[in-house]
Amino acid sequence: MSHYLYELLGLMAVFSIMIVSPGADFALVVRQSVVHGRRSAIITSFGIGASLLFHISYTVLGLGLIVSKSLYLFSMLKWAGAAYLFYLGVRALRAPAPEAPANIVADQATKQLSALRCFLMGFVTNALNPKAVLFFLSLFSALVSHETPILIQAGYGVVMSTALISWFVAVSIFFTMQSVRDRFVAWGRWFNRVTGFVFIGLGIKLATSQAS
Repeated sequence: MSHYLYELLGLMAVFSIMIVSPGADFALVVRQSVVHGRRSAIITSFGIGASLLFHISYTVLGLGLIVSKSLYLFSMLKWAGAAYLFYLGVRALRAPAPEAPANIVADQATKQLSALRCFLMGFVTNALNPKAVLFFLSLFSALVSHETPILIQAGYGVVMSTALISWFVAVSIFFTMQSVRDRFVAWGRWFNRVTGFVFIGLGIKLATSQAS
């Protein structure tokens, strides 16, 4: 049992650095927090966590190795992910300026996006990142013994997913604090422009990435 604990601690030590590194997931949760409110951001966070379980599941089953070795599959995933980030960027650029809580009807922001849509936004944004395929494949290959039972590895995935969700829920709560959100709302359309170009920039970065 101590061997499995050491494996988990090793995974979490590396994964914790990845969690706090800004990327498309972080940008999405921040935007959801400011534009659509805490409920939408938290549901989006659960979508991201579910996507992580998806990545770990196929990694444990060995499918990640197939994708990493297939330039065609990697490219398909890469271009789909880049296209989705471009889509999010264009929508952000065309969106109206976020409104202060006092200027909107209660729950109006959350009604604009259903719970399912928020969940899928988080899931798809993370799932279409081919770098996640390589990350989890290399992480598990380096730190998890091939003799570790699949159920134990699945348990690692649940712990990692829980940690990721907890992080983004904390991000959601922070960016929906009235004093913090009001500062972003004060940017008006500049907030949309910044987040829009961030998504487009991340899309370009993903489109030009190479499998390694």
